[in-house]
Amino acid sequence: MTDSSATVRPDRRAELAAGLAQVRTRIVDACVDAGRDPADVTMIAVTKTYPAGDVLALAGLGVTDMGENRDQEAAGKAAEVAAAGVRPRWHFIGQLQRNKARSVVRYADVVHSVDSARLARALATAAADRERPLDVLLQVSIDGDAARGGALPGSAEPDVGLESVAEAVAGAPALRLAGLMAVAPLGWEPERAFARLAEVVAAFRAVHPGATALSAGMSGDLEIAIRYGATHVRVGSALLGMRSTLR
Repeated sequence: MTDSSATVRPDRRAELAAGLAQVRTRIVDACVDAGRDPADVTMIAVTKTYPAGDVLALAGLGVTDMGENRDQEAAGKAAEVAAAGVRPRWHFIGQLQRNKARSVVRYADVVHSVDSARLARALATAAADRERPLDVLLQVSIDGDAARGGALPGSAEPDVGLESVAEAVAGAPALRLAGLMAVAPLGWEPERAFARLAEVVAAFRAVHPGATALSAGMSGDLEIAIRYGATHVRVGSALLGMRSTLR
C-alpha cells in the first residue's frame, strides 16, 4: 500500500517486537505459575488509537488477534488492513451502541461487550446475512453497578440480567454465545475482582457449558487474570507503548 499510515518504520517494528517478546514471556510465566497451558491463552493486541501500520507489523510478527473499541476508528482501520492483504481476527471490545451494530458486524469476528438483551437483538438482526455466526462475549458487571455497564449476575431484570442476555444471544442463529468478559471495577484490587469473576464464570458455565471463553486482564493485571482462568487477555500499552510517545 502507498498510504503512509499503513507502513511502519524499522525502528517501530523493533519496538513492537521487543514489546511482544516481553508480553509473551509474561503470559507463559503466568500460565506456568497457574499450572495452565500457555496455548490456552490468547493475547489480543489492543490497537485502538494506533495506526494500521502497527497492525500490519504485529501481524507480521505472528499476532493473530486485534482489539478495537470505537467503530468510527475500527471500521476504517480494518478495511485498510484488509486492503493490504492481511486479515487478523478482529475483536470489538468497547461499549457498543445499537445503531453501530450493522457497521461492527461487517468486520468484527468477536464482540466482547454485549450487556443487554436489546443490544443482542440488534446484533442478531445486523448479523443475519453473515456467512458464519458472530462470536459474542457477555460483559459482566463484577460490582453490580449497572451504571458502569455490564450484565448483572443473579438479576431477573429482562434487559440486563445476565441470564436474560445469555438467552437472547443463545436463541439467535446469527450469534454464538462464546463466553464472558469483564473489567476490574474502579477502586477494586485485581485479585478481588477476578476472584469474584471466577465465581460468576463457574455458575454461568454450569448453565452454558459451551461458553468457555473468558476475556479478562489487561497490561497491568494479566497475570492475576490468568490465575483466575482468563482465556483472552487484552494488551495495549505493554505491547505497543504509550500512544503519546509515538512519532
